[in-house]
Amino acid sequence: MVDIKMVVTDLDGTLYNSKGEVNGLDLDTLHHLAKMGVPRVIATGRSLWSAEAVIPASFPIDYLVFSSGAGVMRWSTKEILHSRAFSAHQVRGIIDELCSHDVDFMIHEPIPHNHCFLYRSSGKENPDFNRRIVHYQQFCRPLIQGVAYEAEATQLLAVLPNDVDWFSELKAHFPAVKVIRTTSPMDGSSIWMEIFPEDVSKASGIAWLCDLLAISAENVMAVGNDFNDVDMLDFAGKSFVVANAHPELQRIYPVVSSNDSCGFSHAVQLAFGV
Repeated sequence: MVDIKMVVTDLDGTLYNSKGEVNGLDLDTLHHLAKMGVPRVIATGRSLWSAEAVIPASFPIDYLVFSSGAGVMRWSTKEILHSRAFSAHQVRGIIDELCSHDVDFMIHEPIPHNHCFLYRSSGKENPDFNRRIVHYQQFCRPLIQGVAYEAEATQLLAVLPNDVDWFSELKAHFPAVKVIRTTSPMDGSSIWMEIFPEDVSKASGIAWLCDLLAISAENVMAVGNDFNDVDMLDFAGKSFVVANAHPELQRIYPVVSSNDSCGFSHAVQLAFGV
């Protein structure tokens, strides 16, 4: 039996149930892990602003890996311990490539303000993209065409139709960066193509924490539900997906109960052999 020394969970669709709440048993499990001295980590694709909007300040975790690994926070003090960003030069190259394929995308500011972004619209019908613009209307503004981009950026995010072949074709044009596929939390169907610096992923954020805490990857347990969890699931010594995860993922990783049926606690029980 592997000795688990860190427990990592995705947030939406994994630790949080379909109502956006934590099941009572899962909350009890988090408190029990604290008594055992096991660090508890949420790894989410949400920006820091978005994560803090839905996670109570006193929530029983030790660390938050946010923006798919671009940032790491100590939860008790709200101190940002680690962050990554593209240089302005890198951003300009990615903008040019995305524009050449006429896709809709956003450019997110550096951490901790990466909920703020510029956006470029192709003018084509894209309800999910438009919905995100409306949702973040106080934090976003259009990219001015013909003006060189001169700032760092945490990530770029292209909103694509639910066409895996098109995503794969577009991804092939970005060999020097990290491209992560995420199912849109807005409509549950569109593909969000998240573009980060080459060494950024949920796994890289967790690996940074492991170095900080002197914990080996084989002693990490992780549970998730979507494609942006794959890196951390492959990194961890013990990995699970909840029963509501995409069928592709259920064919690859051990499956536990759904997020509505305390899948997080089920995964912890299996990982600790109880």
